Amino acid sequence: MRKVLASGLASGMVLLGLSYFTLYVTINYLPALVEEYYNPIFWPGNDRALLFFVHPFILGFTLAWFWNWFKAQLFGPWWWRGLKFGLLYALMATLPSMWITFSAISVSLSMVLTWFVYGIMQAVVCGWILAGVNP
Repeated sequence: MRKVLASGLASGMVLLGLSYFTLYVTINYLPALVEEYYNPIFWPGNDRALLFFVHPFILGFTLAWFWNWFKAQLFGPWWWRGLKFGLLYALMATLPSMWITFSAISVSLSMVLTWFVYGIMQAVVCGWILAGVNP
């Protein structure tokens, strides 16, 4: 249980840093995409705005718990196991959620594709951390 908590916390902290880094890159290199975020649909209000920063920890702890059950099914060096785990999660959870988001909400394809790529990055980075901290 201690390894699950430690790897979940480590994953959450790294994913929070990754989100800030990705935000910086997006603002500086994809300004046209950033303009789409000025739509009021993307602002939940001051009372819920901080929930956005809790997301990396929810994802980190959830994947740490799932990793603890699933890690015995993956073979190879830690980086390969983490990569496979991240890609499996991305295909099972991120792809379907991006599909339904694009089909149900009026957002551009480029925005959904960047969310999908970001989701893959999050999942793989988290997989690497989990494979390294809790082999």
